[in-house]
Amino acid sequence: MSVSMYQASVPVFLHGLAALSGELKKAAAHAAEHGVATDVLLGSRLAPDMLALASQVQRSSDTSKASIERLSGVAAPKFADEETTFEQLQERIAKTVDYINGVGAEHFTGSAQREIELKFGAAKKVFMGDEYLFQFGLPNFYFHVTTAHGILRNQGVKIGKLDYLGIAP
Repeated sequence: MSVSMYQASVPVFLHGLAALSGELKKAAAHAAEHGVATDVLLGSRLAPDMLALASQVQRSSDTSKASIERLSGVAAPKFADEETTFEQLQERIAKTVDYINGVGAEHFTGSAQREIELKFGAAKKVFMGDEYLFQFGLPNFYFHVTTAHGILRNQGVKIGKLDYLGIAP
């Protein structure tokens, strides 16, 4: 049995976003229970040169949307990166999920062989669709999801591996 590009992307991004949403719910409850200011928690980072929690969530959204757009050709919505509350981040995740759910498998036909060019300043990298997904899209997505998880753990939020994997009770 072969796995389609749709199967390798859409359900994976949806699962990761659902897990991230669950962790944010626990973070909001933690902040309320322990009197932690939302802006402090959302502004937390693992290292001075890393993005803060809110930005990690935004990049998780952006990476999943951009990956689906590049593979399917279906334009993704653009968001302004202005979220300052847990509720706003949850809304962003929900809008991202709505977009991804709206892109049917038929849009991924031939996407494994589709050429995808990314620019990094003056440098550029050209991927085939399958290389892009497995070597850039998914690793980049999980970098930001994992970093958000690490920030929350570092700030004392009671989450663990099962939360990250999206199978916590």
